[in-house]
Amino acid sequence: MRAFAIAVAAAVLLSAVRPAAAQDLEPRRWSHLPSGLNIAGAGYAFTAADVFFDPVLGLEDVTLDQHTAVLKYIRTFALLDRSARAEIAVPYQDAHWKGLLQGSPAEARRQGWADPIARFAVNLVGAPALSGAEFAAYRAGHPRETVVGLGLSMQAPLGEYFEDKLLNLGENRFTWRPELGIEHMSGKWISEITGSTSFFTDNDDFWNGNRREQDPLHFLHGHMVYVIRPGLWAGGGVGYAAGGESTVNGTPKDDPKGILLAGATVGVPVSRAVGIKFTYLRARAQEDTGSDSDSLIVAASARW
Repeated sequence: MRAFAIAVAAAVLLSAVRPAAAQDLEPRRWSHLPSGLNIAGAGYAFTAADVFFDPVLGLEDVTLDQHTAVLKYIRTFALLDRSARAEIAVPYQDAHWKGLLQGSPAEARRQGWADPIARFAVNLVGAPALSGAEFAAYRAGHPRETVVGLGLSMQAPLGEYFEDKLLNLGENRFTWRPELGIEHMSGKWISEITGSTSFFTDNDDFWNGNRREQDPLHFLHGHMVYVIRPGLWAGGGVGYAAGGESTVNGTPKDDPKGILLAGATVGVPVSRAVGIKFTYLRARAQEDTGSDSDSLIVAASARW
């Protein structure tokens, strides 16, 4: 029974911290880009979180300090005369958990590769597939435009994972996340709204052979962006994630997620082809269990 209780505690811990990280509140994911474009980037994020549990689990004052480095690549192309993109992000993490277990100090640290995420997106309305002078002429002639896009991301179970450990960087399961987004451009202002649902496969090796399942997690977020000049922009966004109750060995844990997120981003050009982005992301639990986290992110990208 104690082993089962620990497995339950780990299930709550994983689902308390990671959903906020998974919902990245990224602005401009539906922006019109020229076809045939390559974008390569690297980023760093520091996350500090307080994690809250049901008192019966015996876990108190749990904190997480996490460093994440990410490599990312995006390729744009034409799909049935519509603009589309494919991207992949590969993270490396150093995570340190500490707190009290049954009143005694306890801690864990993991370093290694986390699960990579691949994403495909296509604009169904607006933003036609163009390149070169045609793209520049279209953008100059359409200062007001509404874009509707459809996307699908996949998180693959390739990160570091030990089935005999309670805490891991990888999740040992696939996550599929379809997205529907609308972006409206009006002069220098860009407004966006995106809805997504994450579907999780089962983890059959959750802590020494336990089986963990999770219900879909729903996420809705919106952004306002102001473009000061090409490459220089600032924006803010809010989002809310809900759902995602977990089950261990067929027993529901009654742990629904409610996560309120807010963030601000500034993009700064270094040259015509290179830019830097600074982001602050805040996540707050709206249920009795969950986590409060703050993240500072800096990323640089080059396009050709």
